[in-house]
Amino acid sequence: MSEAIEVRDLVVRRGKKTVLDGFSCVIPRGSVTGLLGPSGSGKTTLMRAVVGVQIVASGTVTVLGHPAGSTPLRRRIGYLTQAPSVYADLTVAENARYFASLYGLKAAAADEAVEAVGLTAARGQLVANLSGGQRSRASLACAIVSRPELLVLDEPTVGQDPVLRDELWDHFRRLAADGATVLVSSHVMDEANRCDRLLLIREGALIADDTPAGVKAAAGVDDLDQAFLNLIRRQEEEVAA
Repeated sequence: MSEAIEVRDLVVRRGKKTVLDGFSCVIPRGSVTGLLGPSGSGKTTLMRAVVGVQIVASGTVTVLGHPAGSTPLRRRIGYLTQAPSVYADLTVAENARYFASLYGLKAAAADEAVEAVGLTAARGQLVANLSGGQRSRASLACAIVSRPELLVLDEPTVGQDPVLRDELWDHFRRLAADGATVLVSSHVMDEANRCDRLLLIREGALIADDTPAGVKAAAGVDDLDQAFLNLIRRQEEEVAA
């Protein structure tokens, strides 16, 4: 299969609000796909649906050839939430080694993941004593320790310094080069240029699905921030008409 994720006519509601309304997209294997949009646009909801932890009203989400959330996918997906998901009373290394053990991996794999996120110097520190940015990196180490086929990352670079952000993106690119599929959400447009494809979402609707160059060309500008604004205005005009 050439696609890692296929979303068809997905509808997700929370209370009386429809968060995603007939949403469809296809994400190719071995790619870095950026999911961009303002806060509340539906990015996290879509990611939760892909991972299989979101209740959906209708539609389908197929991941690596299986329905999202099905048992065969559990060992094939890495998921990083916005809130750090590590044990505060364990060290960075202990967290990574625990998650490695769940996949039958040895300590070397955990140590490699800790190094990849720039936490080697803090590997012996309790997570409870880390900064917010360090905790996020510890969570990322646990998400990548098994070298998953699909890596779903919700705002992985928030709170990180520019040098580390650059190193993390280099790592995401290496994972994709090795055949993994990376779906990463962000609201920082300069990161969007690092992606193979972009999904631009606003108010639960897909307003662009293209390469960064294609998005800019469709909007008639050379700046992604301005391209996003132009596409939003175009969508508003179409709705008003």
